Amino acid sequence: MKNEMFDVLIVGAGLSGIGAAVHLTKRCSGKSFAIVEGRERLGGTWDLFRYPGIRSDSDMYTLGYNFKPWTERKAIADAPTILNYLRETVEEHGLGKYIRYERKVTNASWSSDTARWMVSLDHGDGETSEIECNFLFMCSGYYSYKSGYKPDFKGQEGFSGPIVHPQEWPEDLDYAGKKVVVIGSGATAVTLVPSMADTASHVTMLQRSPTYIVSRPAEDKFALALRKYSPGKWAYGVTRWRNVLYQLFTFNLARRQPVGFKKRLLDMVRAEMGEGVDMTHFTPNYNPWDQRLCLVPDSDLFKTLKSGKASIVTDHIDRFVKNGILLKSGETIEADIIVTATGLTMVSGGHAQFQIDGEPLHFGSHFNYKGVMFSDVPNLAMIFGYTNASWTLKADLTSEYICRLINKMDTKHVQIAYPHPIDSETMVPETIVDFSSGYIERAAADLPKQGQKKPWRLNQNYAKDIVNLRYKSVDDGVMVFAEAGRQHSGATGKQEKVMAGA
Repeated sequence: MKNEMFDVLIVGAGLSGIGAAVHLTKRCSGKSFAIVEGRERLGGTWDLFRYPGIRSDSDMYTLGYNFKPWTERKAIADAPTILNYLRETVEEHGLGKYIRYERKVTNASWSSDTARWMVSLDHGDGETSEIECNFLFMCSGYYSYKSGYKPDFKGQEGFSGPIVHPQEWPEDLDYAGKKVVVIGSGATAVTLVPSMADTASHVTMLQRSPTYIVSRPAEDKFALALRKYSPGKWAYGVTRWRNVLYQLFTFNLARRQPVGFKKRLLDMVRAEMGEGVDMTHFTPNYNPWDQRLCLVPDSDLFKTLKSGKASIVTDHIDRFVKNGILLKSGETIEADIIVTATGLTMVSGGHAQFQIDGEPLHFGSHFNYKGVMFSDVPNLAMIFGYTNASWTLKADLTSEYICRLINKMDTKHVQIAYPHPIDSETMVPETIVDFSSGYIERAAADLPKQGQKKPWRLNQNYAKDIVNLRYKSVDDGVMVFAEAGRQHSGATGKQEKVMAGA
């Protein structure tokens, strides 16, 4: 089979990949491209996860694209509604013909001689193929689709009922009238508990440590009122910026005044649950935004807990037993079903292997550039959204920037572009995200690093990234432009020495 060749290959047909394709058609109309998706359907996260109640954990006015207004009533939307939004985007921009489903990237090898990536694909039917491209745009997300994070709980083989991870939810799981224990305290757990409680006999959220939980209306009354009197795109833009600025304000306030902000969050919980609430279950041992806050729509979790249909237990697991979970305190929580909402497994670039001119590429040995590219890695970009705001805010800006970079390469009549550290001797590598979440800490060695200063330091600020990615010059003295056939510098000896201390 003859290899296909494209200017740009987009990997992933979720929110990031579909958005990238739209930006490419708008800003680089002469470029050929394709989208490869390892699964049989589009949607990414929103198609993979099938657990009860799955929804967005941020508002759709910021999780939606900057080019397509969100027109549904609910700002906190469920997965089917988000999938419909994606399908509409594909149809409106005629993207269906560019998507190749059941094409999983297994290997990507760069050649400086030809200025091309050779991308190997496994097909769903067992066949294989290769695609050549000048620019590789990874939009496959930050976690493994193979499996979620599954701690090895002692005695789990002796439990008499099913043990389910939310990433692998069985379609035929019957929990009606059953006692369910959900292990975890993050976004998935706080979604599952109220969603299952009406059907199960009782749901217990078992957490090792609490998470900050904040209630927010499922419908944005400001946005709905604005829609009545203003055009769709204008109203969407105003609402989007209102929500962005509010998020930036609260995040910065939490960083500047963590004690006062923490008190405010806990006071909100007391107001929801009543003065008799045991705040042990709602008081984390870290400051707000050291990990993500959990958003619950219309106080659904609090209402479920107050109704008695669900409860929270804060303790450590000793072992699984036949009829449930034995805790370190000596208490046993009875369960017919155990749900391990224990988190994700992070990966860089999916599970593919990468090479640069025959040498293996290890992302953990490179610095992140503007949250978009990697030091001394040519013609490769990866979307990595915000940890303190909606993913798509950064995804849109990343795609815009890559389009600007590709157009600049054309203007310069070159085929290669990569960022190179000018002062690598002074760059001290740090974890890419200033976050204490378990899934970040477990993957720290494999994630790219950030430096002490821009452009090697990651912004968690949408307004600043608009300036950096949309308006600042692409030709900034750090980005190297070269013609095909020029030997790629690779990670210099100086950089390797710096990264060895990571």
